[in-house]
Amino acid sequence: MRIIAGEWGGRRIQTPEGLAVRPTSARVREAWMSAAGGRFPEARVLDLFAGSGALGLEALSRGAGEATFVERSRKALRVLDQNIRSLGAGDRCSVVRGDVFRFVERFDGEPFDLAFADPPYERGYAALLLTEFAQNPFARELWVEHRSSETLPPLAGLRSRRYGDTTISVWESSA
Repeated sequence: MRIIAGEWGGRRIQTPEGLAVRPTSARVREAWMSAAGGRFPEARVLDLFAGSGALGLEALSRGAGEATFVERSRKALRVLDQNIRSLGAGDRCSVVRGDVFRFVERFDGEPFDLAFADPPYERGYAALLLTEFAQNPFARELWVEHRSSETLPPLAGLRSRRYGDTTISVWESSA
């Protein structure tokens, strides 16, 4: 997998091996980052279900000031650490090892500018994350990738863009 654009455009990053990992395709990642557009300069970014860190690292490559990655898989954390080191991004990154839902439920700091989430499909995590965000907005905007067929809660202002079987839904915090 490669970083698509920005400071590290074209640089390769590793992805965890195995069937449990489903990295965001380059086509969807490019569409996602293009849609997020001018929000990156100096933004504080949160990458939930980080895996390889591709979304947060892509945001950093495009000008985000810092990224926090939340991941619980040891295998993915090793790959994420390797990717951060290979790009020389350690001074702009923090990694939280743990459960995403526990992290957002307990979050009480300054909201992030952008939160990206690419949860495992078929578990209803996108809907759960949006519900948690409604109760505790941990970012100004939450961008969630999910299977197009997943039913999401009826939230006023939720916007979605479909890319075949994949949809990216965006919800801005009212706080």
